[in-house]
Amino acid sequence: MEFKAPLQKATLLRRYKRFLSDMLLPNGTTVVAHCANSGSMLGLTEPGSEVWLSPNTNPKAKLDWRWELVRTDGNLVGINTAHPNRIVEAAIEEGEIAELKGYENIRREVKYGVNSRIDLLLEDPDKEPCFVEVKNVTLKRENYAEFPDAVTKRGEKHLRELACMRADGSRALMFYLVQRSDCNSFRLAADIDPTYAKTFFEARDAGVEAVCYACDVSPSNIKIIRQIPIDC
Repeated sequence: MEFKAPLQKATLLRRYKRFLSDMLLPNGTTVVAHCANSGSMLGLTEPGSEVWLSPNTNPKAKLDWRWELVRTDGNLVGINTAHPNRIVEAAIEEGEIAELKGYENIRREVKYGVNSRIDLLLEDPDKEPCFVEVKNVTLKRENYAEFPDAVTKRGEKHLRELACMRADGSRALMFYLVQRSDCNSFRLAADIDPTYAKTFFEARDAGVEAVCYACDVSPSNIKIIRQIPIDC
């Protein structure tokens, strides 16, 4: 995924009200940027951190900037949860996801389950449909990428609905997209949300698949680069 416009380097002053952040531009101006991430962003909100912003070209938008990246421990991390579906879709179309090759069509945001929409629905005349739910992963502890970084009832619901799709004869897959390149493997943050972890194992026992891929993140683009093992 290429950023449509050059990103602006800035310094994080604070994140507040979940979706707002104060940023200091190099010219000394303080601006408010939209933070498109409803999670806790654990470990990524230290004041003084290097961040990168994209200009908001929508004339109806209330804020002129969107928070895209943050540097932590020398590595850039993508925090914008509006991007993962597009990143994964592009990688599937380019044949970069071994587990999801060979499908003729991809549809986005298709209604399924109980009042939900699946991120990606893969279809092919010769295969069972494949329901793909994409989760954005930014948390790193030790050398592990971890999910979730906060209690997620919505994520728990998605696991249960994927299990229902599998029970109905479809393929179902949870795709953990790590928007950083400095993790060696993935595990569940069971101490943060034990219910999510329990539901994950129940879904996996029911036939729901899970994969995890890491990204190379730069101010020009975010691209899937490699699969990392799921250690659970």
